[in-house]
Amino acid sequence: MSRRNRKYAVPGAERGMQVFKAEVMKREGYDVDPDHPDDVKYEVAKELGVPLKPDGNGELTTESAGQIGGKIGGSMVREMIRLAQQQMADREGH
Repeated sequence: MSRRNRKYAVPGAERGMQVFKAEVMKREGYDVDPDHPDDVKYEVAKELGVPLKPDGNGELTTESAGQIGGKIGGSMVREMIRLAQQQMADREGH
């Protein structure tokens, strides 16, 4: 899977999102290098039995790629929802 050229709506958000990904995936039990959080996809792929390689994955099905991205992205979204709910509860408590 080649890295897409992501464009964040907030300039400079990329580093923060990478740090967030590393934190979330560590909490999920993965060994994450904070300097290369995208590399967690290889650990996720191995767990799912998806043959992800760093030098090209043209034979990878869309379904397999989606399993990897879904596992990572789903974890991140769940954490964002949890954080938002916590902030809302904190505001209501004041």
